[in-house]
Amino acid sequence: MIRNALGSLMGLVGATVAVWSPFRAWYDGRHGRDYRVQELFTAAGITDAKADLLGSLLLPFAFAALLTIGAVLLRSRLLMALAGIVVLGFAVLWMVRQGQAAGRLSVGGDGLGLGDGLASAFGAGALILLAAVVMSGRPRRRDRDRDRDRDLVAGPQDPATAAWPPAPPQDHS
Repeated sequence: MIRNALGSLMGLVGATVAVWSPFRAWYDGRHGRDYRVQELFTAAGITDAKADLLGSLLLPFAFAALLTIGAVLLRSRLLMALAGIVVLGFAVLWMVRQGQAAGRLSVGGDGLGLGDGLASAFGAGALILLAAVVMSGRPRRRDRDRDRDRDLVAGPQDPATAAWPPAPPQDHS
């Protein structure tokens, strides 16, 4: 129970940071919300064209946040891991495409190069994946059935009404 609560909290924090990351600088002071998702998959690559908010990098990160919420509600480690992979995958794909467009990637302390928005996306993806590892998930159906069968065979659990092991039958003839 505590593992699920801790993993859920970690996943929700990671999803929040992932959704927040496009609103921060990704490269040379340009925010992630300025990059179109389509640019990651076309031959033209990354351009200087501005994106609509819902057509920007916010879209895959919002989708990952919805997967995270679904994972929390269903206590699904698989959905949580998938959400982390979506966040990390789009961040890596963006880096590859940006490197192709710019010819190189640089890190600079003066606001040029890779920005803190990208670092937030990587941190969020890693946190969501870690949340999937921490969560215990739902008990498997086989385990629930075994526990139910054990309870049925064991009889009542109230010590005042149950004598265990049961007394042998007595012959009153």
